[in-house]
Parts: sequence; C-alpha cells; structure tokens
Amino acid sequence: MKKSNVLWGILLIALGLIFALNTLGIAQIDLFFDGFWTLFIIIPCAVGLFTEKEKTGNLIGLAVGILLLLCCQDILSFEWLWKLLVPCLIIFVGIRLLYRGIRGEKITKAVEEIKKNSSDRKTHCAAFSGLDASYAGQNFDGAELIAVFGGVECDLREALLVRDCAVQVTAVFGGIDILVPPNVRVVSNATCLFGGVDLSKRKDGSPTLYVSGLCLFGGVDIK
Repeated sequence: MKKSNVLWGILLIALGLIFALNTLGIAQIDLFFDGFWTLFIIIPCAVGLFTEKEKTGNLIGLAVGILLLLCCQDILSFEWLWKLLVPCLIIFVGIRLLYRGIRGEKITKAVEEIKKNSSDRKTHCAAFSGLDASYAGQNFDGAELIAVFGGVECDLREALLVRDCAVQVTAVFGGIDILVPPNVRVVSNATCLFGGVDLSKRKDGSPTLYVSGLCLFGGVDIK
C-alpha cells in the first residue's frame, strides 16, 4: 500500500464531505478563506514529508506555505516576509548543498567512474508525454532518464545487471519510476527541490545501482 495514495485519498474524502455538508446545509465551512490558495503549497509538501525519503524541498515548501498563510491572515506582515524569505531560502539551500557535497563526495566519485566505464548508456526523454523503457533480457549499463511535464518508467526487473551502474535522472514537473530487481542495491544521491526520491525498503545486494540527478517539482519512485 502506497502511503501517498492513502493520504491523498483521505484528503479528497474529507474535501468531498465538506462540500456535501455545505450543500445540505448541515454545516457552513468556508473553504475560500483569506489565503486558501496557500493550501496548494502546504498540503502537497506535508504529504511529501510522510511519503518521500528526500524531505528538504518539502520542508522548504511547507515553511513558505505556512508563512504566506500567516501573512494572508494578517498575523505576519508581507513586508517583513519578503525581506527575509529570499535570504533565508538562499542560506538554507546553501547549507543543504554543502552538507550533501561533503556527504555525497564518495558517491559522486563512484558514479563518475562508472560513467567513464559505461559503453552503452541510453537516454529516455518524455516531455509533456509518457514513456516506457524496458530492458528485459538486455544488458544494462546505465541510462539517463528525463521527465519534463511527463513521466518515464524504466523497467529493470528482467534486465541483465552484471556490475555497478548509474542512472542520471532529471524530473521537472514530472515523474520517473525505476523498477529494480530485488537483489540489486540502490544508492540515491539526487538533488531535490520541491520534489523527492521515494526509495522502497530493500535488502542490500549486488551489484549497486546509483541514482543521481535533479528533482525540481518532480519525483522519482524506485521500487
């Protein structure tokens, strides 16, 4: 059972019940209060905190959404918010990148070495569309997956993985699904901003699949 589906299902049911109660005159719950639009930032980021392994972008989005809501409710001042928001975001992202740079240095070196030794890396790109890439019965030596306002599914469950390999991902307002055999170890070092990488729990194995790249308002699901 996928946590994100459960949480979104609960939220949609609650929203439907509120509309029904208002229509029947049983309750009068105002869904269009001052700053209601900030919920489109707050809710997805809150769901992402519980469903995605990478939480940095969701934490930033949640903080921004809450601050905007407080300003719309006249609890905080927009003037104060705009003066501090951009500097705080820059500092937060800088600290995060510094931390990831130190922590992921070994992973980055391993990925670069694997890429140099890869002879048959394919690129799969989906822009405003969907794309399925299957490697059943084929040797897999790495790939580049790009989803821009679209989706890519890369199926490696029946691929021949005989050594460590790397997958470069770019998810911009899109989603990427990577289906991996149960005996393969997965290491993720992707940079995420308002997005995330969801890595299903799995036992350590061999070879290792390294996933790196960028998630910008997008997500990567490895299962």
